[in-house]
Amino acid sequence: MGTTSKSLFFVNAHCFNMAQSNPEYRKVLNESDLIFNDGIGVKLGLYFAGIKAKDNLNGTDLIPDIIKMAVSLKKKIYFLGGRRDIAYKAKLKLEEEYEHINIVGSFHGYFTPEEEAFIKEDINRLEVDVLIVGMGVPTQELWVSKVKPELKTVKLIIGGGAVIDFMSGTIPRAPVWIRNNNLEWVYRLYLEPKRMWRRYTIGNIIYFYHILRFRFSKKAVSESSEITSVKH
Repeated sequence: MGTTSKSLFFVNAHCFNMAQSNPEYRKVLNESDLIFNDGIGVKLGLYFAGIKAKDNLNGTDLIPDIIKMAVSLKKKIYFLGGRRDIAYKAKLKLEEEYEHINIVGSFHGYFTPEEEAFIKEDINRLEVDVLIVGMGVPTQELWVSKVKPELKTVKLIIGGGAVIDFMSGTIPRAPVWIRNNNLEWVYRLYLEPKRMWRRYTIGNIIYFYHILRFRFSKKAVSESSEITSVKH
């Protein structure tokens, strides 16, 4: 039996769209221990739903803070994700930044079934406390859900998307003023137009279609309930 580890995932507009067409991914998100809002799209979606989001809890900002906390608590960290050597580069960079950080292992995110067996054994053997997984959605969430019961010591598993690429320096972060104005998606589109244009153009239209659909369907249900109540 595995330990009572907690899973932490982040949801942006792209994740929300994927969850509408992927029931298995949606189920994993709904059953996760912690789920945080990521990006201006989700903030606007919550606003339309009548929910006020105080902060934008994106992984690229929050995960480094979690790592700082892990360092102060002397926890063991493991990086899993990115292309070959990216997780190791992130490990080396953070070891330069934090004198007492304890990143006990790393592995790329394009592993074979045989390598997967080794990864799980490695995580258990090293008695990892915090596992940061960066394999993109929905791959990372589905993988975490599958292997979570097999990890014996892990206390927190984080689905971090491209965070390992950011920490390795492979992908640069947007300038702070862009991040503070909720425009990091524009910077990502500028850096990777071929990969990101569909997500941030067509994807945003689809996202707000879903938000409006849910909003009006909820309103219709509410009005129907009120009419039924009056009749009775």
